[in-house]
Amino acid sequence: MSVTVRVPAKVNVQLAVGAARADGFHDLANVFLAVSLYDEVTATPDADGLRVTCEGPDAGQVPLDRTNLAARAALALAERYGRAPDVHLHIAKDIPVAGGMAGGSADGAGALLACDALWGTGASRDELLALCAELGSDVPFSLVGGAALGTGRGERLTELQVGGDFHWVFALAARGLSTPAVFREFDRLGEGLDIPEPAADQAVLDALAKGDSAALAVAVTNDLQPAALSLFPELSDTLAAGRAAGALAALVSGSGPTTAFLAPDARSASDIAGVLRASGTCRDVRMASGAVAGASVV
Repeated sequence: MSVTVRVPAKVNVQLAVGAARADGFHDLANVFLAVSLYDEVTATPDADGLRVTCEGPDAGQVPLDRTNLAARAALALAERYGRAPDVHLHIAKDIPVAGGMAGGSADGAGALLACDALWGTGASRDELLALCAELGSDVPFSLVGGAALGTGRGERLTELQVGGDFHWVFALAARGLSTPAVFREFDRLGEGLDIPEPAADQAVLDALAKGDSAALAVAVTNDLQPAALSLFPELSDTLAAGRAAGALAALVSGSGPTTAFLAPDARSASDIAGVLRASGTCRDVRMASGAVAGASVV
């Protein structure tokens, strides 16, 4: 017997970041939107113990030891329910690795749901969300999907209404960016400045609720974008190419280095993708739409 769970990527349509806290984390107002790029995590019993394998684009960059969020999720669930973590977790990756689209978090949420179903632990949704929050700030949203406002470190979620489909083009960069490094650069750039408390922008929430791409394009923001551009200046060329191709909005996705382009409709997204592919400013281009559901058993 095996259980396969499909989990979506995310794009941040607002990422407001507060000053560093005493514990090193930052308070966030993080508006997540789940989009139709997916990883699949398959859990199969394995008498030899916990094992992780991976296939797909950039699979060679994915750690296969117990630092992998999928492995950590299986260990956490096994410990909670007093059982041995004897499971083979196979990750079929399609979400960009180290791209600011929560691929690792998706794998953690997927493994948690897959192992819960495989082992019959019967964990409640609240218990699964609590375990997700222990694993990482973005993991709870990977379980929930749709659209949500994340506060605290991003792990405290308020689900949001979405009134229509939003069409996106994602340009994949030639190399990754470390999320901790981007936050350190954010702190360096903000040294001595008065950084306001992060808060959700009502214009973003209203645009999502109405399904209004033009209004969302005006409202999207990412406080980590200057830090990502400081560490990876070439991303400015990709953003400019997408804007010139007709994107309504162009921004770094989360901590980057993937760049996200909001399109008016599916046909425009295809046109923007073609221009970006030909621009020489990125290594690959993907299209997706959202909001889509969170982690689900296939």
